[in-house]
Amino acid sequence: MKLELKRATLKDVQEVMDIENSASSATYVGNIKVDEVRLFIKNESVFLIKRGKITIGGIAYKIQKTDYARLKNLALYTKYRGKGLAAQAILMLLNKLKNFKRVDLTVHPHNSRAISLYLSLGFIIESWQDNYYGDGESRLILVLVKNKKK
Repeated sequence: MKLELKRATLKDVQEVMDIENSASSATYVGNIKVDEVRLFIKNESVFLIKRGKITIGGIAYKIQKTDYARLKNLALYTKYRGKGLAAQAILMLLNKLKNFKRVDLTVHPHNSRAISLYLSLGFIIESWQDNYYGDGESRLILVLVKNKKK
């Protein structure tokens, strides 16, 4: 069944919180407070990943500059992981961002499944940043390598 990205609204706060909470782990801490999620939905482009009528996860990006976007979140409910659905959702989002010169993201260096996924989709590791979010944890910055037109 084909996936759909549905723009989240403030009516979706609880659903976004549920997704974020389900994905929290040692290598990922989601937006878990109502006020955080409201700001997240207001200030960023947040999408529910739908498979038919069922929400299977969420994905988001934020425009940093006119030609630069950052993937901010990707979280799937556990039972939908490992089926290629995250890759499909990322590719759908990247299609929305196809005119941006730079698309990047941050990922915990121990989140090997996510790193492998991003590398398989054409991202490369650009840098290592210590204490990136002020939580004492390092993050990798990955950037999408876009095909250069000749």
